Amino acid sequence: MSIFDRHRTPAVIPTAEQALPGRSEKMPVPAEHTVLKTPMVGPFPADFQQLVFGLGCFWGAERKFWQQAGVYTTAVGYCGGYTPNPSYHEVCSGMTGHNEVVLVVFDPAIISAKKLLTVFWESHNPTEGMRQGNDIGTQYRSGIYCSDEAQLALAKASAEQYQQALSKAGLPEISTEIVMAAEFYYAEDYHQQYLDKNPGGYCGLGGTGVSCPL
Repeated sequence: MSIFDRHRTPAVIPTAEQALPGRSEKMPVPAEHTVLKTPMVGPFPADFQQLVFGLGCFWGAERKFWQQAGVYTTAVGYCGGYTPNPSYHEVCSGMTGHNEVVLVVFDPAIISAKKLLTVFWESHNPTEGMRQGNDIGTQYRSGIYCSDEAQLALAKASAEQYQQALSKAGLPEISTEIVMAAEFYYAEDYHQQYLDKNPGGYCGLGGTGVSCPL
């Protein structure tokens, strides 16, 4: 599969009526994370928390988070759209409404949601709209998908703080989608921990160089 196939999708999210129908069958998920050696599917420990992030191509994005101490497991997948149980090629068509995202399950006693938000903001350019660098399309939009109202408030506050730093650096307005998480759909097996399986694989992530003052 050429990485250039990833750059030819619409820049407008479809409506629910326009979206592809999808399917009822769930994607098979590997039993174990190849790096962390932890389960990728819940139930997770009761005192752990979850956040879902979209910051461009999910291959490099997942690696950013599995490298953080206190992260229990990660998985790549799709959320924020309409099509149930979509395939990668359907998401890349731009006709599911979904974003390429990373599910992050973490122990708040070791790593805070604030720290994860700092990793998120500093690992990509949240001002680019429906793209991330050369990856163009609605599935590459910046997004934070929260599990509860406390996370939502924290994420919105962090965006306001980071916007001040970006503005001082002469960068435009943040375009990040910050909402409560809808259903997370796991991506295909070969996408999971892709850069662990393919250390020289494509990673298009690039931050702004502006530190997040959280």
